[in-house]
Amino acid sequence: MRKITHEAGTMAALDEIDRNIVAMMQLDATLAYADLGERVGLSASTINDRLKRLRAKGVIRRVSAEIDPHALGLDLMIFVLVEVAGRAEELAFVAAMQAIPAVLECHHIAGEFSYLLKVRVASTAAYETFLDRHLKALTGIRRTQSLIALSSAKDSRVLPSIASAEGA
Repeated sequence: MRKITHEAGTMAALDEIDRNIVAMMQLDATLAYADLGERVGLSASTINDRLKRLRAKGVIRRVSAEIDPHALGLDLMIFVLVEVAGRAEELAFVAAMQAIPAVLECHHIAGEFSYLLKVRVASTAAYETFLDRHLKALTGIRRTQSLIALSSAKDSRVLPSIASAEGA
């Protein structure tokens, strides 16, 4: 996955208004600048400037719609543990995973396995095709372990605020 580097303490460098803007944008990125401004006591043009700065700093990476995967027929979510043989194979593996739309997340992890994938497909047959075409076809894949999610008690992209993260 794309590696992102930030200045040390970027969130700490944000003032309270920026933190409030970020929190509100996470919950509803369609809020008009005038509405955001009203909530934090700033003009719409000042909100525009702050959002441009937050994007330039990499605090806000993108604004997108959250789509229900079931509405698109992507009913199966699988977490896949992958052990990759060596560094050269890892580079090829990461590049391959970045190119596959069904791979929603790819994390380099500590432990017996090298990577953790989050995969969304329509069915077990589609997952079998994914395994055959994408994982088994790669050189250097030592082993995989698939964990099928039966349901999700919590599935959120909303990050905790600084205050709640410190108290977690």
